Amino acid sequence: MEPAAGGFSEEQFREACAELQQPALAGADWQLLVETLGISIYRLLDQKTGLYAYKVFGVLEDCSPALLADVYMDLDYRKRWDEYVQYERECNGQTVVYWEVKYPFPMSNRDYVYTRQLRELDMAGRKICVVLAQSTSVPQLPERQGVVRVKQYKQSLAIESDGKKGSKVFMYYFDNPGGQIPSWLINMVAQSGVPNFLRDMAKACRNYPKKT
Repeated sequence: MEPAAGGFSEEQFREACAELQQPALAGADWQLLVETLGISIYRLLDQKTGLYAYKVFGVLEDCSPALLADVYMDLDYRKRWDEYVQYERECNGQTVVYWEVKYPFPMSNRDYVYTRQLRELDMAGRKICVVLAQSTSVPQLPERQGVVRVKQYKQSLAIESDGKKGSKVFMYYFDNPGGQIPSWLINMVAQSGVPNFLRDMAKACRNYPKKT
């Protein structure tokens, strides 16, 4: 299927919507990692890299779909609650986001260049907001000496109303920071990083200054 604007296909958006309605955990060895505060986190081992991909399902109470999408997409605000985000810019007609993540000595910092797209879909009367993000390469943001460029990053986020004041959420996440870091160490950090990100995002929704 041909990619839509931003490099994502219609099928990719619909797949995220489908996961929100019915988690696709069969046919692969997805393991339940943790259940906490109405959120379930599963992981699947990627045999090529030895790293885990993650799927998150659950409800974020008191965060409406519109608010959650605004908080996720508002980079100026995100700099206040997500220390990794630095800036975004237009490159070749698409919006590209740049991150740099500080790693402890003696490891090199990692940086990310990725594109993202937000779409609102109507699935049989259900209004679902989907954000897709994946690593990309643009000549305007070349690799820098002493910093390792992350070339495998992918995230999907699907949101709809829980019928009350909150949001029903699905998230997929995979990140390969590359280099010589042992896979067990990366997995250990990601295991806490994924739920921490959700907690930070929920807190950011409560404090969002543009909230109406």
